[in-house]
Amino acid sequence: MLSGMNLGRRHFSDLSEQEVLALAISSEEDDARIYRTYAERLRNEFPDTAKVFEGMAAEEDVHRSRLIDLHKRRFGETIPLIRREHVAGYYARRPVWLVENLGLDRIREEAAGMEQDARNFYLKAAQETKDADTRKLLGDLAAAEAGHEKVAEKLEHEFLPEDAREEEAQAAHRQFILTWVQPGLAGLMDGSVSTLAPIFATAFATHDTWTTFLVGLAASVGAGISMGFTEAASDDGQISGRGSPVKRGIASGVMTAVGGLGHALPYLIPHFWTATTIAMIVVFLELWAIAWIQNKYMETPFMRAAFQVVLGGALVFAAGTIIGSA
Repeated sequence: MLSGMNLGRRHFSDLSEQEVLALAISSEEDDARIYRTYAERLRNEFPDTAKVFEGMAAEEDVHRSRLIDLHKRRFGETIPLIRREHVAGYYARRPVWLVENLGLDRIREEAAGMEQDARNFYLKAAQETKDADTRKLLGDLAAAEAGHEKVAEKLEHEFLPEDAREEEAQAAHRQFILTWVQPGLAGLMDGSVSTLAPIFATAFATHDTWTTFLVGLAASVGAGISMGFTEAASDDGQISGRGSPVKRGIASGVMTAVGGLGHALPYLIPHFWTATTIAMIVVFLELWAIAWIQNKYMETPFMRAAFQVVLGGALVFAAGTIIGSA
């Protein structure tokens, strides 16, 4: 099966010097395209970092031009068509459509990883080859990749001074709060609190743990789907700046379901009072987790957040208990 996966792909050790050079040229071209994608992705929100990636793309173009000149001198005008995906074991790049939604710090990490991957690969290949000319060629490529890292640092000093970096970090943090934390917190609160009444009302009305679990499961999943679609459809993020409606919908929907399932799952335990006791403990932990998130990310004083959440949860829990015991 493994050999079938590499069908039509060549091993790096089987490449000629010309093919290694052609592979390096195509790799530099791909990396420049990726950096320009990063720059375009960041241009509106983080213009200073976008300039850094534009500069890195320009450096990749310079290195590609030097490699092409070297190929012309050694092998002529015709460059073989060979790319990363043609070589088994060659380092791969994450598809662009998977990186477009990454956060600012993660994009910087990806870029640093790109340069490091290429440098390490060329160094390893140079150590393993026995041909002197090939060893020199691979060593030169490794040096070029190491130079890219230094260029990136130089560009950051030029286009991204400390105050600009801090400003962009604050903007990224704010975007994270608006896109993930806020809708996720709203979902967790809704799932944890709104499902208390039906779950505990069913529990005390029937004393049947399986029935209670089914009611809790239905309420949690239903609320998660409802909250997810509501969040995604209520705001496309264009005017509010709250980010992707899909991300917000996922955050809200998943956390709503998690909030309800937390105190529904204990009712998989057949013994009623054991399940109910564990469910109550889970509810307590959920409410304090909500207060902690509000304090950490929304800057709400912890005691005020705890009072609001615990009071609201206690009222809903009491309502469910009273109705279920009637």
